[in-house]
Amino acid sequence: MGVTYKYFGAPDGATAARVPISMRPEELGGDELGQGMYTKVKPETMAAMVLTGIEGIPPSKVPPLELVVLHPDYAVVRLPASVVDPLRTANEESLGAAAFIWSTVPDRRGPRDAFVIYQMLHEWQDFARRCEESGHQLYCLVWP
Repeated sequence: MGVTYKYFGAPDGATAARVPISMRPEELGGDELGQGMYTKVKPETMAAMVLTGIEGIPPSKVPPLELVVLHPDYAVVRLPASVVDPLRTANEESLGAAAFIWSTVPDRRGPRDAFVIYQMLHEWQDFARRCEESGHQLYCLVWP
């Protein structure tokens, strides 16, 4: 059994904590940002991709994410501005460099193909921009 990650936008932690986790993934309703983004890439990996690839921070210095809810059946984490801002403002060159860097990092879970990582970073970037336009922050719902 794998773990599912849904990235979604919410105006604050209290709202994010009320995500309807009792439903199956395909039954989770959308919000004004659409359905959110489902992926097998955990938020810690996403943060590390951005901070090491775009910001040049050593992997050992990547800060932990903010836990909003820890429940036996699920968790919700918030991606901080230190991750979202560089992702939102990165240019094509930065995204390409980050994808290449991450594709060569050993012992990391996630895709190894630089183009797949590049596409993923683009999707996250687009979603982060839409979050900001609607006044939302970026969160991730984690459940088995």
